[in-house]
Amino acid sequence: MLAHLSVNNFAIVKSLQLELSQGMTTITGETGAGKSIAIDALGLCLGGRADASMVRQGEEKTEVSAAFTLEDNMNATRWLEDNDLLDGNDCILRRIINKEGRSRAFINGSPVPLSQLKSLGQLLINIHGQHAHHLLMKNDHQMAMLDQYAGHGNLLKNTRNAYQIWREADNHLKRLKENSAANLAQKQLLEYQIKELNELALDEDEYEQLEQEHKRLSNSGELACICQQAIELIYEGEEVNALGILQSANHSLAQLAELDNTLSQLPDMLAEAIIQIEETNRELRSYLENIEVDPARMNYVEERFSKVMSMARKHHVLPSELYQHHQDLLAQIAELDCSDEKLEELQQGVEQAYQNFLIKAKKLDKSRCRYAKELNKLITTSMHELSMEKAQFCIQVDKLSSHPSPLGINSVCFLVSTNPGQPLEPIAKVASGGELSRISLAIQVITAQKVDTPSLIFDEVDVGISGPTAAVVGKMLRKLGESTQVLCVTHLPQVAGCGHQQLFVAKQTKAGKTETQMRALDNEQRISELARLLGGSEITESTIANARELLIAA
Repeated sequence: MLAHLSVNNFAIVKSLQLELSQGMTTITGETGAGKSIAIDALGLCLGGRADASMVRQGEEKTEVSAAFTLEDNMNATRWLEDNDLLDGNDCILRRIINKEGRSRAFINGSPVPLSQLKSLGQLLINIHGQHAHHLLMKNDHQMAMLDQYAGHGNLLKNTRNAYQIWREADNHLKRLKENSAANLAQKQLLEYQIKELNELALDEDEYEQLEQEHKRLSNSGELACICQQAIELIYEGEEVNALGILQSANHSLAQLAELDNTLSQLPDMLAEAIIQIEETNRELRSYLENIEVDPARMNYVEERFSKVMSMARKHHVLPSELYQHHQDLLAQIAELDCSDEKLEELQQGVEQAYQNFLIKAKKLDKSRCRYAKELNKLITTSMHELSMEKAQFCIQVDKLSSHPSPLGINSVCFLVSTNPGQPLEPIAKVASGGELSRISLAIQVITAQKVDTPSLIFDEVDVGISGPTAAVVGKMLRKLGESTQVLCVTHLPQVAGCGHQQLFVAKQTKAGKTETQMRALDNEQRISELARLLGGSEITESTIANARELLIAA
C-alpha cells in the first residue's frame, strides 16, 4: 500500500506531502488545477520518463519519494530479497532529476538503475490512465489484459522458452541446408589444410620439446665447457676449489668449538654446505658425461623444427599454437560434415522441440479460453450496471497454429454488441466515445480485482460518463477499495462522494509563480467541494443538500 508521497519542485508543485490510507481516496479540484500532477509525480518515482521540464522553474532539481508498506505483498517482498534491497516491512522509492534532465534512482536508500525501479514499481502500483481505452483498440494489449487477469506468468514463460528452443533449432537446420554449397567449398579447403597438418603429425607438447632440444644440441660444446669449469671451481681445482676452502674452514670451526662449546653448532652447519657441494659435483659430473654431439639427431631436430616453423607461418599462427589450430580445423570440418543421417537427426530434434512448444501453447490456449468465458460474464454484467443494459461483451480467442509466436498459438480480440440484434464486432468498429469509456472502465474494474498489486490508481477514467452511470462507477470503485487501496482522480461528484477520503487540489499564484497544493478534506469541506462539482460557480442550498446526500449515500 502507498503510505506517503513526497513531491518537491515538480512542475508547478513546490512542496507536497501526502499521507494516504486504505480504501478509496478521491482527488478533485478545479479544471487546470493539476489534479493529476501527484499521479504524474508518482509515475516518475515508479520509473517513468524524466526530462528537464519537470524541474520547477528556478530550482536546481526535482525530488519525489514514495513510501510503501509491504504487508500482503509477497511479490514485492520477494523481489527486494532477491535483489538484496529488503529493509524491514516498508519500502521507499526515490527519484531525483536535475535541471539538465539527468536522473538518479534509489530503493531503500541504495542507488539502482532505472530498470530496477520500473521492475519493482509494477509490483507496487497499477495505474489506469484516462487514455486506457485507446489501448483497448490493440489486440496485443487485449491479450496482455486477459493473461494478467488469468495469472498466466508461468505459462507464458514456459511457452516463450519452448518457442525460443524450437526456433533456434529450426534456424540452425535451415542454415545447414541453405549453406550446403558454400560448405562444400569450405570443406575442400579445410581438407587440404588438415591433410598437411596430418602429415606433419605434431604432438600436443612437441614444439616446446623440440625448441628445448634444439637449443641444447646447438649449444652442446659450450654447455660441456661451462660445466667443466664449474666442476673445477667447486670440487676439482688443483690450487683452489670451493670444497677445499669449506673443508679448511670446517676444521677451524671444529677447533673453535673445542675451546668454546657455544660454537658447537657451527661445524655442523658448514658440514651441510659441504654435503651440498659434493651433491652438486655429482650432478654436474653426470650431466657432463651424458652430453654428446649427435650429428644425426641434430639434423633430425633441425629439420623437424624447421617444418613446424614453416607450417605455422603458412597457417598464420604461432608455432606454439599450431597443434590447437589443427584441432580447431578438425572441429570445423566435423561441423560441416553434415550427412543425410545428421540432417535427419536434426530434423527430428526440430520436430520434437515444436511438439514440446505445442504442448505448452495448448495448455495456455485452454486456460485463455476458460478465463475468457469468465470475463465475458463479469464484464457484460458490469456494462449492464453502467447503463448499457442490452450490451454484450465477448473475448474471442482464436487458434493460429500456422502462425505461432512466443505468446503461443492464439490471437485475442475484444468484441462487443451495444444494441439488440447487432452482431458482435471488434470494439473499435462499434463503440462510440462515451460507450468506449464505459466499456473501458468496466474492463478495468473487473480485471483490477485479479491484479496482485495492492494499490490501484484510476486517473480520470470516468471521462465521458455522467448522471446515474457516474453513481454506479463510484460504487464500483468504492467496492474495489474495500479490498485494496484505490486512488481516483475524478471530476464527477457522484464518484468523489463515494471515496472513503478525499483530497482537494488548488492552484494559486505567489510572487508571480504558479503553485499547486493538495490537502485532505474533512466531511464539511467535502460537502462544499461536492456542491461545487454539482453546481459549478453557483452553489445553492439545494446543491449543498444534494452534496450531503451523495456523501451519506456512499
